[in-house]
Amino acid sequence: MTEPVLINRSILIALMVVVQTLTPPLAALASLYVVTQVWHVSFEHSPSTLAVIITLQFLVLTHPPRDLSTQLTWRPVSASIGVVLRWALLLAVLLIVGHSTNAFRAYPQRAFETWALVTPAALVICSLIVGQIMQRVVLSAVGGRKVIFAGYNSSSLALARTLESNPALRLQVEGFFDDRGSDRLNMEADTRLVGRLSELAAFAKEHNIDVIFIALPVRHIKRVLDLLDDLRDTTASIYYVPDIFVFDLIQARSSELNGIPVVAMCETPFYGYRGLTKRLIDIGVSVAFLVCASPLLLLIALMVKLSSPGPVVFRQRRYGLDGHEIMVYKFRTMTVTEDGVQIRQASRTDSRITPIGRFLRRYSLDELPQFINVLQGRMSLVGPRPHAVAHNEQYRTLIKGYMVRHKVRPGITGLAQINGARGETARLEEMEARIKLDLEYLRGWSPGLDFKIMALTFVKIFRDDKAF
Repeated sequence: MTEPVLINRSILIALMVVVQTLTPPLAALASLYVVTQVWHVSFEHSPSTLAVIITLQFLVLTHPPRDLSTQLTWRPVSASIGVVLRWALLLAVLLIVGHSTNAFRAYPQRAFETWALVTPAALVICSLIVGQIMQRVVLSAVGGRKVIFAGYNSSSLALARTLESNPALRLQVEGFFDDRGSDRLNMEADTRLVGRLSELAAFAKEHNIDVIFIALPVRHIKRVLDLLDDLRDTTASIYYVPDIFVFDLIQARSSELNGIPVVAMCETPFYGYRGLTKRLIDIGVSVAFLVCASPLLLLIALMVKLSSPGPVVFRQRRYGLDGHEIMVYKFRTMTVTEDGVQIRQASRTDSRITPIGRFLRRYSLDELPQFINVLQGRMSLVGPRPHAVAHNEQYRTLIKGYMVRHKVRPGITGLAQINGARGETARLEEMEARIKLDLEYLRGWSPGLDFKIMALTFVKIFRDDKAF
């Protein structure tokens, strides 16, 4: 929702936005100063290093609110999680810069570690305090505003419910206008049909309506234009609400191209800083895992080599980002290395699986080489599991929206896997259930969801009876 719906800007609010934006980096800088004093390190010991730290802090931690509506619906828990995630991103960048340039030798390791552990608490506390103050400032400037809807449908009803469930927005729904009667509309009991569309403009002027949402279908554009013409004599803010619920949207958002407004109806969730955040998490976790698990990887490779003839690592073509073919690595678990037009899925009693391969598949250890795929940029830690090209070609014609899952990099694990939608898909319904969860992941992605999936994957490894 855009700001004019809620409030006109004021000098005080603009000032508070600046304060809220600068609080995290300044709090982190203050924390660094305190830590250096505790460990008896000169704060300005290395001016160039300090300049790098300050610059990165302001680039990563500076996070202005997208609009004032976020202040009215502000939630302390989600705000705190956001601050901590940005801090983790900053640390990752600092570690990469520090190890590649040796720029941070001026600061002892114990001082840096203390700063890394103490600062998140300081950031959360400061952000919560400033956030509470900001919310009070915005609320004090927002008077109650009256809202009406032109058109009764799933979109207008959903928006009305959102306004009613967020009293802090100070938007009071007066009712709906529609040329159909309440019986035809099947209106819910607690909704009010005020009148016909031709009566809306007069009602808006007589009752001093502040905001009007036009929620008429696109096919009724003539009616929309007539309504806009009737409303020229009012001072109400007017917004058009497309009936988006008739579409199956993936990461829908509005934008503009050279001043022309456009609405994304099916798009990747990893745009802008979100893509950078996910990629840095992928690289950081993958490098740490491959370094720590290298003895285990060598042991598994030796066991595979000694157990049966054939390559240690099995390479198979899969579909990756935007449907482009990629080569995916796995420890070989079968006596065959199929990658043709037709590929038979592994079953519980499959004779092709080697004894060591059965153990590796049971605990998903055969997937570990895919951490290399992640570093290559072919895969991600979390995302829809990649299917063999032969299976993709089969299911893309049978399941609506199947290829949409390729709007992101495939993952080592995913939402479908932690919900039991893995293993053999003997029936079409089983694959449909998996695709449904993959698309749900695309709609609701967040860094927190990725970490949750990774944690649950580790737990599921020891409980999943579908791994064979």
